[in-house]
Amino acid sequence: MEFTRLGTSGLKVSRLALGCMSFGTPNQFQDWALDDEAAGQLFQQAVELGITFWDTANVYGGGSSEEIVGRAMRKYSTRDQTVLATKIYWPMHQGPGGGGLSRKAILEQVDGSLARLGTDYVDLMQIHRFDPETPVEETMEALHDVVKAGKVRYLGASSMWAWQFAKMQHAAASHGWTPFVSMQDQYNLVQREEEREMHGLLADQGVGNMVWSPLGGGIVARPWGDKSSTRAASTPGHDQFGRPLFLESDKAIVDAVERIATERGVAMATVALAWVLRNPVVDSPIIGATRAKHLTDAAAALELTLSDEEVAALEGPYTPREPTFF
Repeated sequence: MEFTRLGTSGLKVSRLALGCMSFGTPNQFQDWALDDEAAGQLFQQAVELGITFWDTANVYGGGSSEEIVGRAMRKYSTRDQTVLATKIYWPMHQGPGGGGLSRKAILEQVDGSLARLGTDYVDLMQIHRFDPETPVEETMEALHDVVKAGKVRYLGASSMWAWQFAKMQHAAASHGWTPFVSMQDQYNLVQREEEREMHGLLADQGVGNMVWSPLGGGIVARPWGDKSSTRAASTPGHDQFGRPLFLESDKAIVDAVERIATERGVAMATVALAWVLRNPVVDSPIIGATRAKHLTDAAAALELTLSDEEVAALEGPYTPREPTFF
């Protein structure tokens, strides 16, 4: 496994991150989630592959994902060998403090995550989204306070407009508070809108990039129209705001991935992930595995170098679209 620093921070992480949204108590949103026993095999495989960067969120499985991650860490690894990342923002319960990024919510939800993970600190605490209802100064000061309290080592953010991220970073810099060292955003062959503003901002400020959904929810990991897996069958066509996740023009991209994978003798997921990894802004794509093959194919992407002709074939059919899920 390769290791890299997260942006220009001192935090070293494995070049691949284990996405833990796949683990937890199955519910109406994630009926494909894996329990402790099923997830345990993937945690063990991740450790064997050297994937020691694990990313979860308080809301995944209603908190059960963090509980499973904590137990897996103690069973298959150790606290000092694991870089734990989690996220706060989405509501965990009704009423003040249940969600959002107010001071009350941050202090409550950070403590809740620590309790579920069974640890005294989190390596990377991320805000899951931008909170338009709370002044950024209130949010950044509260986040700074949990860092100074020793409960959090580093801060990160996730999917938002570039101007919102810049505003929060500016607030931190202006007051001498802890800034974000990472951005976790959606980036894959069929969703490249972060290249317009966010990637340039991250490169300029030395902020690390953790990519979520590097395979587009699996759309670029299987032939076009293949709905054979439980996850694929449950993937919606639109996000919660009604914006389409995929376009008909994406078929040409998927077909190119399939052709290159066949010619190279590797999985489609390996080709699609190799394309993500070649972006110099990307530090650690997040792999949402539910089967051993998913991790094996992801690890193989570290060994695959795409030619200029292959890259052109993959990028050529892209159609601009709206960002999704924020």
